[in-house]
Amino acid sequence: MPKLKGAQILVECLKREGVDVVFGIPGGANLPTFDALYNSTIKVILTVHEQGASHMADGYARATGKVGVCLATSGPGATNLVTGIATACMDSIPMVALTGQVRTSVIGNDAFQEADTIGVTRPVTKHSYLVKDVKDMARMVREAFYIARTGRPGPVLIDLPVDSTVNETEFVYPDKVDIRGYRIQANPPVDPAAIRKAAEAISASTRPILYAGAGVMHSGAWAELAELARAARIPVTTSLLGLGGFPETDPLSLGMLGMHGFEYTNYAVAEADLLIGVGARFDDRVTGKPDEFARKAKKIHIDVDPSSINKTVMVDFPVVGDVKQVLRELIKQVKPPQTAEWLKTIEELRRKHPLVYTEKHKILPQYIIQQISEATKGNAVVATGVGQHQMWAAQFYQFNHPRSLITSGGLGTMGFGLPAAIGAQFGRPKDIVWDIDGDGSFQMTSQELATAAHNRLPIKIAIMNNQHHGMVRQWQDLFYEGRHAQSRLNPVDFVKLAEANGCVGIRVEKKADVRAAIERALQVTDRPTVLEFMVEEREDCWPMIAPGKAHDQMLGTYESLKDKGGAPQHRHLNPDEEAKLSLG
Repeated sequence: MPKLKGAQILVECLKREGVDVVFGIPGGANLPTFDALYNSTIKVILTVHEQGASHMADGYARATGKVGVCLATSGPGATNLVTGIATACMDSIPMVALTGQVRTSVIGNDAFQEADTIGVTRPVTKHSYLVKDVKDMARMVREAFYIARTGRPGPVLIDLPVDSTVNETEFVYPDKVDIRGYRIQANPPVDPAAIRKAAEAISASTRPILYAGAGVMHSGAWAELAELARAARIPVTTSLLGLGGFPETDPLSLGMLGMHGFEYTNYAVAEADLLIGVGARFDDRVTGKPDEFARKAKKIHIDVDPSSINKTVMVDFPVVGDVKQVLRELIKQVKPPQTAEWLKTIEELRRKHPLVYTEKHKILPQYIIQQISEATKGNAVVATGVGQHQMWAAQFYQFNHPRSLITSGGLGTMGFGLPAAIGAQFGRPKDIVWDIDGDGSFQMTSQELATAAHNRLPIKIAIMNNQHHGMVRQWQDLFYEGRHAQSRLNPVDFVKLAEANGCVGIRVEKKADVRAAIERALQVTDRPTVLEFMVEEREDCWPMIAPGKAHDQMLGTYESLKDKGGAPQHRHLNPDEEAKLSLG
């Protein structure tokens, strides 16, 4: 068998793992890897910054369900990946980060561009490898991808000293993975008693709610979730990362709950007698004050990761297992509960506590996102940055398909939107991809416009330019007596920035021009389009649960805003269409 260099073995392993695109930047320590990729069938996307590469790999993974791959050199190249790796770790995204490293003989000697990449990233990876011997290359790469995609997914780092990529050995691709202490069965058995108790609790309830999280996406369980909800007539709410796991056109959809979730949804959860957590981790942005969360309800928690159960909220019926498999078993055993009165109660909550905003002189971000949703019919892939615009996107865009929202949930990484949209577009080239962003978040990685333009990606970027770190400003108004300490941004001409990078740039200052600008962007197919919307500077994101408060104790409620001119907003449908979808 002919011998191959370590970098060639790495590339062969990537091919066998189904990798079709790698995002990264070359440098001294990873040049052998880039050289091996040069003549391969794998597409290599040169990014402007390593952070952009990590977010692109992340966005690709979220949009496709495949493992995303990024590649950086040693030292500063590797450390620039850390924010993206941490983002993927918090949201359980399958990713493999490849980093160059100095030669094994000088590791620990403060060599040029040396950093303890394994030590730096250990807290934010599912596992890490340092390939000291080229003979271990194939095994370690095989294991890294296996760990990244199985169980609760997450990022894995492979640190590649230069000598491990240039030395030669025979290439033998492992037929199977056998990792001591990490045993993942293809169809792991679920405790039959746990399933039975959960099914009995659902059947006996009269006010149940399904609460779906990102685990529905990771498991590919959206069809099973919909089947259970419709067969048992149980309304469904989601976490931020669960949006799209259940179609929001379905009359059983309650949309998002939590800090900036819908008022009626938070009230409904407070009145439920059973809350069925499906692949959700009951994080603090959902629960508010944990000991008062869904206080009238017994709780079922279905999760593949046993460490997530009883971590934040104590539950009555824990079910450890793959979400898809557990839901299939529940569908067989659940007898539809009597929910007719409950559904009428929820319909009344919708009427009494609608989503609301008050028209102002300048354009409102909520209106813009409504128009994007209507223009795309809820069928686009939507990436976001982090801030007010992210919450407005969750509230006012209609997510009807799984893997259609690409956003940083756990870490809340500003700058995520643009590179994540680029990664998503590479993963789903036939789909329309939008980045709904804020001016503050967008500027953190705006240099990646050059990457998008060079690759002629038709992504659409909608910047809500309120000239502030909007969510910071809102908190300063609420909790710091209006002292806007460094929350106002230096002005930027985003149209000129777009054009300088080879993109289409459009500025919109009037409400009457919003829809036309969106339609124009949808017609551009050969390069990115940047839409700069000059929006109301002091608009707040409501409703909102203040820190330390229960999830049904909200600020900015309908009752508090209607006297100020706030009008109920139909999120996606006109009144006649909503009437047709009534729970009835």
